[in-house]
Amino acid sequence: MTLVDNETALADRILGGWTGRIAGNMLGKPVEQGELWTRERIDRYLRQAAALPLTDYLPEPTGDHEIALRPEWPQCVRGRIHGSCRDDDVDYAILGLDLLETHGFGFSTEQVGDLWLLRLPFLQTFTAERAAYRNLANGLKPPLTATYDNPYQEWIGALIRADIFGWTCPGVPRRAAQFARRDAVLSHTGNGVYGAMWAAALIAAAFTAPTVRHAVDEALAVIPASSRLARTVRRVVSLHDTRMSWEDTLTTVAEETGGLGWIHTVPNAAVLTAGLLYGDGDFTRTITLTVRGGLDTDSNGATAGSVAGVFGGAAAIPDQWKAPLEDTVRSAVFGYDGVRISELAERTLRLVEPAA
Repeated sequence: MTLVDNETALADRILGGWTGRIAGNMLGKPVEQGELWTRERIDRYLRQAAALPLTDYLPEPTGDHEIALRPEWPQCVRGRIHGSCRDDDVDYAILGLDLLETHGFGFSTEQVGDLWLLRLPFLQTFTAERAAYRNLANGLKPPLTATYDNPYQEWIGALIRADIFGWTCPGVPRRAAQFARRDAVLSHTGNGVYGAMWAAALIAAAFTAPTVRHAVDEALAVIPASSRLARTVRRVVSLHDTRMSWEDTLTTVAEETGGLGWIHTVPNAAVLTAGLLYGDGDFTRTITLTVRGGLDTDSNGATAGSVAGVFGGAAAIPDQWKAPLEDTVRSAVFGYDGVRISELAERTLRLVEPAA
């Protein structure tokens, strides 16, 4: 496939990626705690609110649900949203943009760490990123920042940082994966790194792939075929090919990945892959299925929204997802709180190299 036909179309795709990531993140944020908000509990909540099929942000809670939702829920449910909530799933996309603007595509892993220390508050980091940040502050260098006293090395953190590399490498998934790997090894190893490479490649492929399935296949090609991540993604693809239902596909794969935990890269990649394949390019169906799949709902919703947003472009994202965002992003990244989504997209477009 060739690159997106012209700069106007490319700009719309990149804006779609940013908007989709933020909308998907907002959709999943109230039910992020995967050990509590299982797929069954999420759907029970939606049925009680007469919100199935889900076509908008989550409805306001009633009764005991209010206690169980994340504390930020009043800013992330339908009718209450005025701009995006702050979230690390968006902070890292912003940090990635700042990284490329500052150092270009020749950036080093050490420069990624320096930027974290400069622009990201320690208490806004979690799991592997917090361990790596602590190691950086104590003077350690990559790859020790990822391996020393870090039990989260294969969790989802590196995957959520990968979007910027896909957005700036449209149609060139292998190049996107190389950049994502350079970022990921600051804090992750093994499937944690492969998850970042896979996500970056998936987003890059979405610019030119004729179908979402083609993009999934292209992304698989950039990670080791024998890895647990690749085997799990292929398993979801094969079940989808047999026309198994979305529910039964997730039940099957959940049984096969049991014990890894709700923030591990592998089971979350399964939920994300299922949302993309069964969503089949439709933005609303893609992000709602992905979030209903449970586990790390805000991270998975964000990445699904990014892929679907790139695939169809911003113009194809329904207004119920875009309008409440008011083109505004809240962020913990120093210097970026209140930035416009459209500005972030315009700056990302300027980074795309003609040769890409």
